Amino acid sequence: MRTSAKADISQCPIETVMHVIGGKWKPLILWHLMESTKRFSDLEKDIPEVTQKMLTQHLRELESDGLVVRTIHPSVPPKVEYALSEYGITLLPVLDAMCNWGTIHNRIAVERPL
Repeated sequence: MRTSAKADISQCPIETVMHVIGGKWKPLILWHLMESTKRFSDLEKDIPEVTQKMLTQHLRELESDGLVVRTIHPSVPPKVEYALSEYGITLLPVLDAMCNWGTIHNRIAVERPL
């Protein structure tokens, strides 16, 4: 179970970042939301390895932390969309840096197996 936002504050900024966007799925969810607004089923297709339970949990946490906006459109059946919030958009340079580092790391790993 998640604690309050005040409990997320740490003396170490890296620890704070890891608490908010760390884990296996949150960076991938944010990365895919960078492209465009997505429905839950779109995210399931984009990240086929994630379970519905984990995707739901991480989307709720990202929404709770103010990084993702959940919009419910009144229709039958209800249409729910997820998008990066203005605050979430501030993470784009971090995600780009992670992508660049991963690309370099993969290239090095191919050239010289680790």
